[in-house]
Amino acid sequence: MKYFKNIGQQVQCSGLLNPVDIGDVYYDGDDFQKCPVTDEDYTLTQATQGTMSLSAGADNGVLLLDCNSATTTQGAQMQRVAASFTPKAGRMIWFEARIKVADTGSLATAGEIFAGLAEIDTSIIDTSAVSTSNHIGFSSVTDNGILLSNSEKADAGTTSTGTTIAEDTWVVLGFKVTGLDTIDFYVNGVWVAQHTTDNIPIVAMAPSFVMQSSGTTDPIMHIDYWECMQTR
Repeated sequence: MKYFKNIGQQVQCSGLLNPVDIGDVYYDGDDFQKCPVTDEDYTLTQATQGTMSLSAGADNGVLLLDCNSATTTQGAQMQRVAASFTPKAGRMIWFEARIKVADTGSLATAGEIFAGLAEIDTSIIDTSAVSTSNHIGFSSVTDNGILLSNSEKADAGTTSTGTTIAEDTWVVLGFKVTGLDTIDFYVNGVWVAQHTTDNIPIVAMAPSFVMQSSGTTDPIMHIDYWECMQTR
């Protein structure tokens, strides 16, 4: 864990990829070192094309979410459906992931991206838009490499100007949900935006990632780790 270390007991991935209860905190995460990637762990949805696999050349464990296509909107989506996080009054949620997007050629062809929490949905990004009704996370559907911070509750949402990501460069994305009051978004540990009550979903959401093609190249999302924690 990077920014969670001061929030009580530190938890390491057990190798079973099971959510764990450590008293006052419910935690789940994956660093793709000890935990095998299987259909039981993640639900992979293909928009015609797309694959999910561990990187053979990564020493520290990296998952590759590959469009496997240069056709617009084709690609892969994965959700950790066994993990369930629901914003509630008096409770806090922290989410963090370290990712990079590579093989895009340039920022003009960065593809369609989502990283965060979303309700169980087989098409988080559909027709070049984040279409799922309830979500919190970072997305880009404009093929320009700009990740926007967004949250949506029952189809009513807010989007804040985000950060431009560079080709083949790691970025740490995170957010903190405080009860049903605020969501604070962070990029590389720096606060970038805050959303408030009306746009905080109140349904169960799962850690979710999407990498779809912009129609020019075959981009791949590299996921170094993700983790999510909620107070009880």
